[in-house]
Amino acid sequence: MTSSTFRIGGEIDVRRLGFGAMRLPTEAGAARESGIAVARRAVELGVTLIDTAYMYGWGANEDLLVEALYPYPDDLLIATKVAIERPGPGEEISVNGRPEFLREQVEQALRRLRVDRIGLLQMHRLDPMVPLADQLGTLREFQLDGRIGHIGLSEVTVAELEEARRIVDVASVQNRYNLLDREHEAVLDACDAAGIAFLPWRPVHPASTATSTAASEIAAVAAELDATAAQIALAWLLGRSPVVLPIPGTASIGHLEENVAAASLRLSDEQWKRLDRIAPPAAG
Repeated sequence: MTSSTFRIGGEIDVRRLGFGAMRLPTEAGAARESGIAVARRAVELGVTLIDTAYMYGWGANEDLLVEALYPYPDDLLIATKVAIERPGPGEEISVNGRPEFLREQVEQALRRLRVDRIGLLQMHRLDPMVPLADQLGTLREFQLDGRIGHIGLSEVTVAELEEARRIVDVASVQNRYNLLDREHEAVLDACDAAGIAFLPWRPVHPASTATSTAASEIAAVAAELDATAAQIALAWLLGRSPVVLPIPGTASIGHLEENVAAASLRLSDEQWKRLDRIAPPAAG
């Protein structure tokens, strides 16, 4: 039977179905209170991995999680991301991997999250204009002084992952991946072989809104298990590899409860294979 937990970096035990906090509303008022309620409900339901980032509201998402969950339960891992620069008026969002910028962002994340140590700190993107050794070396400095537990990457290729692993121990990779979007299949395979956590973002889209043949197959399996299309997409991911840690996001308690319940679904080998065959040929 597939394990329901995974040990990130060989050290941090989390339940494999996590929560992506990006969609939580952070503006003042009823919407914010709703976001706080969703975050708290996720923990009540047993979620032990929550993913956030500076880019999500330029720190506001991290602030919301602090308001909702601090002081944190002992078994809760809040993973955050750095390396995206807030744009000025009329500017576009840009990646910034310069050591001085990363140091500032890590320091700010520590303060915002009110922690002395970030268990999992991820590079939101790699900066092609800065040597990788300089970017990851900066995070390694924080790791050596105990303020970062483990280092993760996001949206990387197999080659970039291999290069990064020659510089630091990579504990996680966060790439876009789902039942109908297999562009990063080779990256997942590399993580599987190395025991690196793979956090697929957008784990249920477009699987939950697929059309034609794919939608029919997903709907058929969902009917067999009395489940939703989104739950089937998450169950397929959990069956794909023991290193896969989906982080579905929502601002609705109802959808949150539905997503978390997917961890209890058990696809038969035949059902899993039927679903596996529906990926578009170009993506698979």
